[in-house]
Amino acid sequence: MTSVPTTAGEVDVADLGVTFMHEHVFIRTESFACAWPSFGGWDTEAEVADAHERLRGLAAIGVATILDMTVPGLGRDPALVARAAEGSGVKVMFATGYYTYDHLPFPFQFRGPGKILDGDDKVLESLFERDLTTGIGDTGFRAAVLKLVTDEPGMTPDVDRLARAVAAVHGRTGAPICTHAHAPTKRGLDQQRVFAECGVGLGRVMIGHSNESTDFGYLEQILDAGSYLGWDRCGIPLTVPLDAQLDTLASLCERGYAGRIMLAHDRASFSDWFTNAELEFGVPDWNFGYIHSGVLPGLRARGVTEDQIDQMLVANPREFFAGT
Repeated sequence: MTSVPTTAGEVDVADLGVTFMHEHVFIRTESFACAWPSFGGWDTEAEVADAHERLRGLAAIGVATILDMTVPGLGRDPALVARAAEGSGVKVMFATGYYTYDHLPFPFQFRGPGKILDGDDKVLESLFERDLTTGIGDTGFRAAVLKLVTDEPGMTPDVDRLARAVAAVHGRTGAPICTHAHAPTKRGLDQQRVFAECGVGLGRVMIGHSNESTDFGYLEQILDAGSYLGWDRCGIPLTVPLDAQLDTLASLCERGYAGRIMLAHDRASFSDWFTNAELEFGVPDWNFGYIHSGVLPGLRARGVTEDQIDQMLVANPREFFAGT
């Protein structure tokens, strides 16, 4: 069987167990974290301890693995995440890519196609490829997936560059691709278009944040092209009410798509965007336990079977990483 790199070492995909496919442990604004290390209330030891307890809470409800989708641009720190995960009972996988809605950072404004230092994007690609094949920095942890972000601004020139770099590295390494896609503006279709142009098999792609749409035309177009849906902002009602999300997901299962959907929250133990107190007040259902406390009971009440739930939580992540 295929294995994947995690904080617990190489793990056979058959042993991933219940897997949440888009979470975060720590999100920190890199420029602020570098200049003002305590920005946002950051205290390293306290936050590692808090994250450890949250991961233990996931293990207690049966979650075995999470995919941490924190990439450069969001303050990725695999060594610190590994400290939090150690002894928690949860394995963590990492991602590579770059988080931006529009522009790449300055080094890539001067080099690359059509730039002052004209050429291909081999430098950009080499960063992603090293994370996947050698390791992230000197941590010894390798990334398991490639990430692309396409938000409301769409495929800007730099986001298009990123998409094509991700596709090229996927082609050389076989690493699967997981995305952040702005569902209300159907950005997942833009991602699929570029990936298909680059020869990516769309069955190796998960289009993220799909529960922010109830448009079956959009969702089924993604699914029918072969990609997985990341139903991975569970607990956030800001774009689509939670009941409507459950209705849509149950309907997709009824239509036979449970084999192409994976679940998560897109939650972080610490983020310097909002404090946990602010989030608990504003979006009280958005927590690491909501899938088990809210989504699964809601799906069962709507007729979704245990086999379909197991498919989304266990079988689909296993098959996604196995490439089957």
